[in-house]
Amino acid sequence: MSDVRVIIQRDSEREERVVTTGTTAADLFAGERSIIAARVGGELRDLSYVLADGEEVEGVEISSEDGLNILRHSTAHVMAQAVQELFPEAKLGIGPPVKDGFYYDFDVEKPFTPEDLKAIEKKMQEIQKRGQKFARRVVTDEAAREELAAEPYKLELIGLKGSASSDDGADVEVGAGELTIYDNLDAKTGDLCWKDLCRGPHLPSTRAIPAFKLMRNAAAYWRGSEKNPMLQRIYGTAWPSKDELKGYLDFLAEAEKRDHRKLGNELDLFSIPEQIGSGLAVFHPKGGVVRRVMEDYSRRRHEEEGYEFVYTPHATKGKLFETSGHLDWYAEGMYPPMQLDEGVDYYLKPMNCPMHNLIFDARGRSYRELPLRLFEFGTVYRYEKSGVVHGLTRARGFTQDDAHIYCTREQMSEELDKTLTFVLGLLRDYGLTDFYLELSTKDPEKFVGSDEVWEEATETLRQVAEKQGLPLVPDPGGAAFYGPKISVQTKDAIGRTWQMSTIQLDFNLPERFDLEYTSADGSKQRPVMIHRALFGSIERFFAVLLEHYAGAFPAWLAPVQAIGIPIGDGHVDYLEKFAAAAKKKGLRVEVDSSSDRMQKKIRNAQKQKVPFMVIAGDEDMANNAVSFRYRDGSQENGIAFDEAIAKIAKVVEERTQV
Repeated sequence: MSDVRVIIQRDSEREERVVTTGTTAADLFAGERSIIAARVGGELRDLSYVLADGEEVEGVEISSEDGLNILRHSTAHVMAQAVQELFPEAKLGIGPPVKDGFYYDFDVEKPFTPEDLKAIEKKMQEIQKRGQKFARRVVTDEAAREELAAEPYKLELIGLKGSASSDDGADVEVGAGELTIYDNLDAKTGDLCWKDLCRGPHLPSTRAIPAFKLMRNAAAYWRGSEKNPMLQRIYGTAWPSKDELKGYLDFLAEAEKRDHRKLGNELDLFSIPEQIGSGLAVFHPKGGVVRRVMEDYSRRRHEEEGYEFVYTPHATKGKLFETSGHLDWYAEGMYPPMQLDEGVDYYLKPMNCPMHNLIFDARGRSYRELPLRLFEFGTVYRYEKSGVVHGLTRARGFTQDDAHIYCTREQMSEELDKTLTFVLGLLRDYGLTDFYLELSTKDPEKFVGSDEVWEEATETLRQVAEKQGLPLVPDPGGAAFYGPKISVQTKDAIGRTWQMSTIQLDFNLPERFDLEYTSADGSKQRPVMIHRALFGSIERFFAVLLEHYAGAFPAWLAPVQAIGIPIGDGHVDYLEKFAAAAKKKGLRVEVDSSSDRMQKKIRNAQKQKVPFMVIAGDEDMANNAVSFRYRDGSQENGIAFDEAIAKIAKVVEERTQV
């Protein structure tokens, strides 16, 4: 047998090794149980792949991003096999890996029940223990159609070869290259147990799946289109160890407790009435307090930074969005037009920037006015599909804290630097501290303007982002059609990442709107435009903070900052005086004068997550004092009347948590 030279890549180290012909990737990494696949010449391969002379090979760890995808896609195959063993009439859809898990779509007569999911999971455990081998097999289109003649959705996918999309998961089954089927083979006899059209790669065997769980099922249109049949989708999750699975399930349980929709109802903050429509929220008085405080603080800080406030209407003629280009690129995301004034199309506005451009252009501008920073709490409307609307975080009507800055080319870098510094500082004021930045660059299929302008804008943003000393992550193709952007990503209290502020550099809209200013030499020049939404939207930021704090807002944001709890009826008037004095200091204080017993009042205040419970009895009244009880159950007794008010006021002023 002849020798084969291969190069093993481990991190930055390269090792050349001579092996015999027929050596597989599995042979190369024998004994390394965490390696479940290989990257050969940049392509992911099964461990059964036979190595050729000169190839570069890198082991794929199960805990890596690629490894997790392979684990989860392999588990999806096991789930589909289990479904067809239990429900032989089920037709197979698509089963891709997704964030933290996987799903598989099935065409079945009746939706799956919770009992069905338990039975499927039990069957999956049996298949996992059998240690069936995943075996790749190349087939022609004709052979695949013959083998999968009873699977109509697979036949459709075969016809997509070379044009399958990642949007609907079809690319996990058919790619641009050869067509392959993966067989699940009996570990002892080699007999075929099940098969599926798939690109792969997969784990060596089902026994290599360490831990999994089925989560839920839902209806889903075939390949995401309402024009297609409705299928049943089963979601699951899989992890490299049972401890990691448990950690993920614990995380989900904590996330469920923090769900802003649940907390919004429990704390009487907001609702989304069916009579109004999906994605359109109303804020109740307590939620209105939180929102007003958020907006008031933001407004004050913007004034300090030299922003000027503007107001624009909710609807406009469609011509405005033709000028901006939004009708060319975003018409599907806009509400349909209203025909008024003898057939003129009017649209609910999906963004504020075109109207701000008209404010800039309302009169002549001098270089002495620049940078001009226009700010608006502007409510916009976007038609999100019903399947993606989610509480306040993905809504159809929301208010952006929207700013557009007009400056000279020379002011551009400094203004971007000041803007990003201001954005990060304000987010920290609201209690978010863990950030990284994302740089979104040009989508080659969806942009306006020259390559040179895009390159200049992108490089400027890169330099500005790097000055903050935060991690900078590329987002290729993620920019809006008019310019690149920096996105501020933040992690909340349980480690979830949320996109917050965006800063976009735009040379194109000033061109489209023919915006000009008079320079120092009297010539007409084109301003640079910076788009900036600090919260993204008030509603979404409200939801993020609600989940971040699990409803226990710091006192400065809490709808009720302190609640008086009398030990007996004779102490109500005393606490009413305390509340009145506190209100004069601008504090939000209430007194529970209901007929409930004191312990019930304390439980009610804890459920409402009030920062300070102010308790008073005979001894407190005699000493002109009160006692504090905090949300964690701890207590501080005998605090002088005025000192107690001052202490609450200090916590509010300093925006600290108690």
